[in-house]
Amino acid sequence: LSLLAPFVNDPVRLWNIASPFSSSSRTELWSALTHLRWPSPRTWQSELWDWRSIDTSVENIKRLGNFGSEFLWGTATAAYQVEGGISNNNWAQWEREDHSTPARPRAPHIKQFQRCGSAVDHWNMREVDIGLMKDLGTNAYRFSVEWARVEPERGKFDYEALRRYSEEVDMLLDANIVPMITLHHFTHPLWFEEIGGFESAANIDYFVRFSKLVFEELSFRVKLWCTINEPVVFAFNGWGAGIFPPGKKDLALSGTVLCNLLRAHVRVYHELKSLKYGSGCQIGIVKDIFQFDPVQWWNVLDQLICLFGESLFNTATLGFLKTGRFRFWLPFMANVEHYDRAAPSSMDWIGLNYYSHFTISAVHVMLEPDPEQKLQAPSTRCFVFDDMNHPMYAEGFYRALQQVGELSCPVYVAENGISDAQDDRRALFLRRYLYALAKAMHDGVADVRGYFYWTLLDNFEWAEGFLQHFGLFEVDMRSPYKERKLRAGSHFFVDLVRTCHASPLCA
Repeated sequence: LSLLAPFVNDPVRLWNIASPFSSSSRTELWSALTHLRWPSPRTWQSELWDWRSIDTSVENIKRLGNFGSEFLWGTATAAYQVEGGISNNNWAQWEREDHSTPARPRAPHIKQFQRCGSAVDHWNMREVDIGLMKDLGTNAYRFSVEWARVEPERGKFDYEALRRYSEEVDMLLDANIVPMITLHHFTHPLWFEEIGGFESAANIDYFVRFSKLVFEELSFRVKLWCTINEPVVFAFNGWGAGIFPPGKKDLALSGTVLCNLLRAHVRVYHELKSLKYGSGCQIGIVKDIFQFDPVQWWNVLDQLICLFGESLFNTATLGFLKTGRFRFWLPFMANVEHYDRAAPSSMDWIGLNYYSHFTISAVHVMLEPDPEQKLQAPSTRCFVFDDMNHPMYAEGFYRALQQVGELSCPVYVAENGISDAQDDRRALFLRRYLYALAKAMHDGVADVRGYFYWTLLDNFEWAEGFLQHFGLFEVDMRSPYKERKLRAGSHFFVDLVRTCHASPLCA
């Protein structure tokens, strides 16, 4: 995370930039400032809503959002996080390498050296879990196909695994639940990792081949497809911060990986649209948004960190999807550029994953010893925080919908949820964020077609292991059958979905 603030973390570099004797540094910094889009004078603090005066009842949210009968209310999962029994992908290898010895002590890859193992055993309990979806009243489900199951060795395909996914699609359709399939959700086969993965543009061909195989098998029944989930998070965490596999800390390389992921999306989109059922399918990509907001609007260093953070994390990707021009640039550290004229026509919809925002203080970045907390500086405002120390910031959800709405295509909220082990904030989160969703739809800032809560079940949350609890359903990991139980805080979501009379689209 400190890579986001290279200036304040390196006093020597900061001095060189500020020094009147360093003309090259001044030139590069000036170039940075002229390329970045400066924010308006309004501050995010001044635009916080007065929740004491806002009606967040089910009835008001329904009235405000005017959700039509075709609006999708769903939940989302990812294969590796819920299925269990996957041992041949990049994450499984990352876990096997995760150990510390007295001679070589180190921090774990996954907190408490946890392992995914059987996860929540969705692979064997899919009928049970689809039954839970029916109990919720939802009419959609977003899930991913695990590439390592379908192509465990390069060029060798496991059609039995593909048949199992086909059966799951049939079960969903029989339950009047619309499936949305994600083709890459942070995992890929170990053989793909060993040949460089998305570090090399030449390897994009392998992802295209896998995507076409899955699409040809399922596209006559599945009409909603996501190419890649959160390419920015995948690239930054794996090659920038080093907390995802392969654990590298090279910002320039993370920019190359992000560029190749976006190029892969464009390739896959156009290849799939050319196939037999392609014209009848809606294909998109999912982008996460965490805004970078300065704690003190007048602090130049706070503003600089936020500007570079926004540029790298958000503008580079959204700009590419809108114009075809990709620029991943940070002075002295990274410069990756690419142009693809096919990019602006590579989306039938855009997916938004939104949870919260970063509150930035240069002083906090320098003095905070915990890397995970450097981007959450204390604010003068009182917030409710989730278990990952993210502030509950529904106003940011509205802002993010405005931002993706500028792409002028339909929007699906592909992930939105809260980690809340005590279940004492989930209902409040749902009230506020679903109000923000309804308000955005009422104000016409985005053409929102569906909302997928993250997540259906407690699961393996990547580097957090099983320590985070996002699920509408709690999972008892100690019980032999991993018993599922609906949390009390989830009832607001259930009540809203049922009140809105979500109608099946599967007929």
